[in-house]
Amino acid sequence: MGVSSWPSKSELDEIKKKVAEMSGRGVEEVRVVVSPYRICPLGAHIDHQGGTVTAMTINKGILLGFVPSNDSQVILQSGQFKGEVMFRVDDIQLPRDNPNSFDKIHADHSAKKEECNWGSYARGALYALQRRGNHLKQGITGYLCGSDGLDSSGLSSSAAVGVAYLLALETANNLTVCPEENIEYDRLIENEYLGLKNGILDQSAILLSKYGCLTCMNCKTKEHKLINPPKVQSNLKTETKKAFKILLAFSGLKQALTTNPGYNRRVTECQEAAKVLLVSSGKEGLEPLLSNVEPEVYKAYKSKLEPHLARRAEHYFSENMRVSKGLEAWASGHLEDFGQLISASGLSSIQNYECGCEPMKQLYEILLKAPGVFGARFSGAGFRGCCLAFVDSDYTTEAASYVKNEYYKLQPVLASQTNPATAVVICEAGDCAQVI
Repeated sequence: MGVSSWPSKSELDEIKKKVAEMSGRGVEEVRVVVSPYRICPLGAHIDHQGGTVTAMTINKGILLGFVPSNDSQVILQSGQFKGEVMFRVDDIQLPRDNPNSFDKIHADHSAKKEECNWGSYARGALYALQRRGNHLKQGITGYLCGSDGLDSSGLSSSAAVGVAYLLALETANNLTVCPEENIEYDRLIENEYLGLKNGILDQSAILLSKYGCLTCMNCKTKEHKLINPPKVQSNLKTETKKAFKILLAFSGLKQALTTNPGYNRRVTECQEAAKVLLVSSGKEGLEPLLSNVEPEVYKAYKSKLEPHLARRAEHYFSENMRVSKGLEAWASGHLEDFGQLISASGLSSIQNYECGCEPMKQLYEILLKAPGVFGARFSGAGFRGCCLAFVDSDYTTEAASYVKNEYYKLQPVLASQTNPATAVVICEAGDCAQVI
């Protein structure tokens, strides 16, 4: 396996030129944050309960070109959104649910809100840095753009954006921050500043991944390891390891995760299930997380759970088992076995975690039947965005064509809302976020 093909020289040159025009500085002064999107093959919806998850980045994502502004001013433009975001790094940032926050103050000014709210992750990055005692003096002039057609897609573009702003502000202010610290900072952006009850999977994948490896993260202990793929042997007696690509199939649904109550509700239900199991086993003093419940305790007391809580717990414990088996399959190069576990994860997400909407479920079923697909599941919570699949490299064209045609038959309106050029995207594994 070689080096990640993204970003290309032309992409870097274009964004550097844009920032140079904005700032009046030389192209050679522009730095670029490369913050990739991530996929989660196994470990769906268990990171917030302290479960063990797997992830890898892809060769698509966020690019943030920037130069230090030589004062405290932050000026941002976007390739996807209108308007210009402006604020100062010495402004005190407050969570969005605070009555004195920026977004609340401007809630009645719809035009201003449309132009400025896309900068909430930049303000959130400043909030996170301030929250941990960093006093920034240097602002940035920056231009942000994402890979075409992949925003609002279930690939954790939000975490990629948050990480990008953190790295840019830290670089401009000569702050040395390790990846583990930035995982915590990005959690503060999403959990505290924006109020989303997600775990640390997304930012961990973006900050810790390595090209070609599967990242394994214990979300309770915060320990992680990189699982290398097996090397293909030339010996004829050795079984040939199949090459794979990552297929992303887009539904046309773009509802933002933070506006859908289904995600936060399910997190709460997992906590309720954990509380019942812990109380039943005499361990009510522990934090109500399913990772604090031993599998034996779950088996012994699961009959005490209400049906919907029992389903949430079943997803958690079965998904943890799939992760364990998946790590073995990946390390051994058994992509068929790895793919079957991915598909089983997708089915449990639907039946036990009860997430996903009808179009996404239809897309998942189509992918399972597509030629060359090893396995498939939702990417993200399944309320909008895309499904992912691992597919045999020799069948990418046939698989993409099949998925496009079959999805259009079932959802012609939604399918027509996707860009034909990006309705199905074939990707490769990526690397971690970095400043270049």
